[in-house]
Amino acid sequence: MSAVTTWRLKTSPIVGTDAGTQQPTRVFEENSHDTEVATSLKCAKVILYSIMKTELIKDILTSAPDARTVTVCGWVRTIRDSKNLVFIQVNDGSCFASIQLTFDRSNPANSNNAENIEKALKELSTGASLKATGKLIESPASGQSVEVNLETLIVLGKCPSDYPIQKKAASMEFLRDNAHLRARTNTFGAVFRMRSQMAFALHTFFQERGFYYINTPEITCSDCEGAGEMFQITTLSLEKLAETAIEKGAAGMKKEDAAKLVNYSKDFFGKQASLTVSGQLEAETLATALGRVYTFGPTFRAENSNTTRHLSEFWMCEPEMAFFDLEDDMDIQEDFIKYLLNWALTKCTADMEFFNKRIQPGVIDTLRHVVETPFKRVSYTEAVAELEKHADDFEFKPYWGCDLATEHERYLTEKIYKCPVMVYNYPKEIKAFYMKLNDDGKTVKAVDVLVPGLGEIIGGSEREESYDKLLGRIKELGLKPEDYDWYLDLRKFGTVPHSGFGLGFERLLLYVTGMQNIRDVIPYPRAPKLADF
Repeated sequence: MSAVTTWRLKTSPIVGTDAGTQQPTRVFEENSHDTEVATSLKCAKVILYSIMKTELIKDILTSAPDARTVTVCGWVRTIRDSKNLVFIQVNDGSCFASIQLTFDRSNPANSNNAENIEKALKELSTGASLKATGKLIESPASGQSVEVNLETLIVLGKCPSDYPIQKKAASMEFLRDNAHLRARTNTFGAVFRMRSQMAFALHTFFQERGFYYINTPEITCSDCEGAGEMFQITTLSLEKLAETAIEKGAAGMKKEDAAKLVNYSKDFFGKQASLTVSGQLEAETLATALGRVYTFGPTFRAENSNTTRHLSEFWMCEPEMAFFDLEDDMDIQEDFIKYLLNWALTKCTADMEFFNKRIQPGVIDTLRHVVETPFKRVSYTEAVAELEKHADDFEFKPYWGCDLATEHERYLTEKIYKCPVMVYNYPKEIKAFYMKLNDDGKTVKAVDVLVPGLGEIIGGSEREESYDKLLGRIKELGLKPEDYDWYLDLRKFGTVPHSGFGLGFERLLLYVTGMQNIRDVIPYPRAPKLADF
């Protein structure tokens, strides 16, 4: 019989603990021919390898200075050579802080390897990558509790002097031009860690409340918003269409007949198709079967807008809930925002402190105010009446029937009510076709969540569950009923009251981080004339 190897699996790495101290889950034969056993053995090896290979700097920094040997991998932030002492700041992206590696030429921790360390030091510069081992000891420097006394140093990747990310400050525009490297800066490392945390918090919130995560298509043949600002998808040859147009024009075809040259039946999907602006309509189909669902993924809008608040590709979170009316919808929206902001404040403290100090002073107090304050709920009519009292304070004068601008939204939250505000019952003319009509025939059961310092952060509504009313709205707005047959079926077969909302993920990140440009909270922004990387 072959030798037996015992593999003990860990559910999570425990700093300062050997893998062999964990509870054994199973004993395997190293050369077993049992497929299940062999597969499990391979998984065990992979897990143990990933645990033992390196440690994250965030875990090392919270360890006791017990003189154990640690392995550090990361990128050099700074090097300071002071005669006999060398200090290297290394960051691996796992946290805001870097760890300090020290090398004492007069008293090296590993005298047998001192010459190799000196050779490696000559190849190090800001941006270079390294792998180092050494004893974890107490640090005499302020601001850090531990440091690593170097025993070995290997340069994994050199970094030449034209490295764009230097210690000196760089403009946001410069960093956008170098978006493939900007995550290595303090600012963008913090932003993208926060992006990860907010995505995790989002999923956790809904999973804790009985929601199912669903995936809706990115390619669609219907326009959810009815705005028409969509990216068209086609495999038809534009060059061939241009040649045909020239020929037909020369033969006397009139300009108004030019559209007839485009035959979508010959296109890939057999009809006109676009990138989606929302997964809401498809999400409703699953909500009317699973009860509570949410989507989270990229959406697209071909709006030719070059502002600090608009992207052409952005992520949306869109929950849909069967048997929820507008009040239920507003309740969960308030809970959701408070949950996300509290997560940032309590689980991302180092990054939040950086944002508060370097990006937007006061952002922590702003978020805490939203978390701790009940949201004010006012009708659109009431909100406009209050704004009209201060009409001279606005560039765009408010009136009943106008779409509230950012200046109006912020005025409501920062001047009039001094708290987060939920505005509901909007005029139907400025809202989408699927929103439920109120009995007055003039307004719909829509709601926007407004927060101080930003304005709108969530938009939602109770959905129209009446087949006849929904069909009427589709026709009223000039949409094609045949494109929405499947959506109308939800009102035909067992219709129920249901509601939902949408959260623009990048807008949330703007608010949490205090960043001023939405292009700086997504790794590779897409906007008019901008599709680099």
